[in-house]
Amino acid sequence: MSRWPLPEPMQLALAEARKGESAGEVPIGAVIVKDGAVIAAAHNQPRGLHDPTAHAEVLAIRAAAAALGNERLDGCELWVTLEPCPMCAGAISHARIGKLYYAAPDPKGGAVEHGARVFDQAQCLHRPEVYSGMGEGEAAELLRAFFAARR
Repeated sequence: MSRWPLPEPMQLALAEARKGESAGEVPIGAVIVKDGAVIAAAHNQPRGLHDPTAHAEVLAIRAAAAALGNERLDGCELWVTLEPCPMCAGAISHARIGKLYYAAPDPKGGAVEHGARVFDQAQCLHRPEVYSGMGEGEAAELLRAFFAARR
């Protein structure tokens, strides 16, 4: 554990991940912040919503866009517990999110520092500032425990 407390948005994203886990979903949570205020929070819900696109990031982006009345989330920060997949990285780019903070890397399915590296592609419309590692241990442990219980 870090000797410094996690920033509040990552604490909230981890709380969302735990909500998802309680509902039988893969424990990933996301929070969107604008001007220091949380405007959206979500956890994975593909099973519950019968929607393969219902990842925490996508649900949070949808809620934030509705809250702001704008499809562009300029000046917003996305805090998520796992490195976004290609679909979510594309949504982050299209939403024009300014900063992305994620806790744990995802060498198998991630698309920011692994795999497709969406933001490094010439075709990428917008590249957020990316920060990783805050809350990595707790986020990774949630995922390890979730999958271990299902094996």
